[in-house]
Amino acid sequence: MVENKAGAGTAIGAGLVARAQPDGYTLLVSGNTTYTLNPALKTNLPYDPLTSFESLGILGESPLVLIANPKFPANSVKELIAQAKSEPGKLSYASFGFGTTSHFAGEMFKAMAGLDIVHIPYTGSAPAMKDLMGGQVPIAFDTNVASVPQVQSGRIKALALTSTYRVEALPGVPTLAESGFPDFDLTAWISVVAPRGLPEPVRAVLVKAMADAMAKPEMKADLERAGLIVRFQPPSAYDARVKSELQMMRTIVQKAHMANP
Repeated sequence: MVENKAGAGTAIGAGLVARAQPDGYTLLVSGNTTYTLNPALKTNLPYDPLTSFESLGILGESPLVLIANPKFPANSVKELIAQAKSEPGKLSYASFGFGTTSHFAGEMFKAMAGLDIVHIPYTGSAPAMKDLMGGQVPIAFDTNVASVPQVQSGRIKALALTSTYRVEALPGVPTLAESGFPDFDLTAWISVVAPRGLPEPVRAVLVKAMADAMAKPEMKADLERAGLIVRFQPPSAYDARVKSELQMMRTIVQKAHMANP
C-alpha cells in the first residue's frame, strides 16, 4: 500500500517513517529535500537523516537546469555572469519554492560566481515556468523534467545543467562544472529508506529485492519515463552522500543567510 503524507516539505511523512517499527513493512521513498535540504535549514525536524533511517538503495537523480527567457540577452553562463556583474542587484532568478533544490542551486551558483542576484520564490514549478516564459523573470533553476519540453518547443532556452554530466535530451547544453565551476554538483536524488534498526534478515531481503528490481529493464524504463536518470547505488552510498551533501547545504544556508520565511 502506498500512502502519501504530504506537508512541511516532506517532514511529516519522514517523521512518521522515522517513528515506525523497524520491521520492514514501512518504507519511505523521498529525495534529498528530506535527507539534506530540510536538515540544513531546520533544527526541529522529527527525524535525523543519519540516525533515523537506513537506506535500501539510491535509485537515481534528476539534474536541474539553469534556464532563461528566449529574449534574455545572455546565451551562456559566461555571458550571464558578465551581465549580472555589470548590474548588481538588478537581475533576479526564480525557484519553485523556498528551501527547494532549485533555491539551493540558485544560491550555490550565486556564491560560487560571486553574484548579487535576487531570489524570487514561487509556489511550485508551473507558476515559475509561466512567468519565465512570459518574461516576468529572466532566469530560473528548474528540473530537467519541467525544462526539457519547454526548451524543445523554443519557449525557453537552457544555459547549463547542475549535474556533473550532460543529459541526452538537452544536446549541446553544458554543465556548470564545464562552465567554470568544477565543484558544482547538485541534483534532486531519490532514495528508499526504512526506519533504522531493521533486523538483519529483513534488511537483507529488502536490499536484495531493491537491487533485483532496479536490474530489470522495464523498471529502468518506467523510472526514466518519469524523468529520473537511473544511477542505482547500494545502501552504503546513502550515509556517505548525506554526510557530504548536508555539510555543503549548511554552508550554502550560512553564506546566503537563508532562514525559514
